Amino acid sequence: MPETIKVVHYINQFFAGIGAEEEAHVGVSFEDCPKGPGTGIAASLAGSVEIVRTIWCGDNFINENQEEALAEIERLIAEVKPDVVLAGPAFNAGRYGIACGLVARLCRKKLGIPALTGMYWENPAVEIYKEDVYILPVAGTAAGMRKAIPVLSEKLLKLGRNGKLGNALEDGYIQSGYRYNEIVEKPAAVRALNMLVDRLSGGDPITEVPRRTFEQVPPAPPVTDMPNATIAIVTGGGMVPAGNPDKLKQAFADAFGIYSIEGLDELPAGKFKGIHGGFDSSYVDADPDRVVPLDALRELEKQGTFKKLVNEYFALCGIGTNVAMSKKLGAEVAEELKRRQVSAAIYTST
Repeated sequence: MPETIKVVHYINQFFAGIGAEEEAHVGVSFEDCPKGPGTGIAASLAGSVEIVRTIWCGDNFINENQEEALAEIERLIAEVKPDVVLAGPAFNAGRYGIACGLVARLCRKKLGIPALTGMYWENPAVEIYKEDVYILPVAGTAAGMRKAIPVLSEKLLKLGRNGKLGNALEDGYIQSGYRYNEIVEKPAAVRALNMLVDRLSGGDPITEVPRRTFEQVPPAPPVTDMPNATIAIVTGGGMVPAGNPDKLKQAFADAFGIYSIEGLDELPAGKFKGIHGGFDSSYVDADPDRVVPLDALRELEKQGTFKKLVNEYFALCGIGTNVAMSKKLGAEVAEELKRRQVSAAIYTST
């Protein structure tokens, strides 16, 4: 391995300084220098690591044109022959996480180049790519960039020098689900007893074989009398009255809004607007019923498929919200629905 490690860095249009959501459509571009978070990483590893190329494209572009985008990214990476590739970090941005996972997997599986990325543990891309890609846990938003850079820099240097990291407990990346044999000094019985003594002494030793746990959510009972049912609309798609009167957040929701649809057979364009921070709202702004299907439900109501549609709908932006807050908001919405004697709710997302 050369003394100075050559790195290619993949980022999205926002961190490249091109623009935010309005530029999510831009194609693949590059510069042969650090950009965005790469400037901090290059500075922290000066003399040991050189970011020889930064590649970026819009989050929408790579997700909607994977074959085209990855072919160009592959060419740009192969052209400079890096020792290691860094993607992101993507924090809890879903499309960016998918893009970073695609690029890192391309490097490892097709180009044979070690790759690393960083994501918040609840980023949906984690479950998709953790078996194929080193994913370091980082904060949920870019506010955690200052803390993420030293961690990414340390592991990037190690990966560039060695071509691989140690096990997940040693190097702190999100566990892949694979188990590997390795030679250790102490047998399992001794290690188990040492952990037991540690725990009895008030310690909190890390298990070598974590148990997988899955939350059990019992399904609601079916609606048995549909013609007499009361139906409600709940959406995580961020459709609110124009002006966002409740100032709901575009991501990382901590509240929901309740909005009247009384006397409406559809949501009129211009009076309702999408505020969701995870997608381009142009299409839903043109027809808000694409997120809140009032037109279709009113028709079913008139046909007698169900008795009544609640004349209010419940809305928030379902992106980036952690599990604890999601449970809290879900319980609050459920209480509101129960007060309205709702038989069933239709939940729409993006």
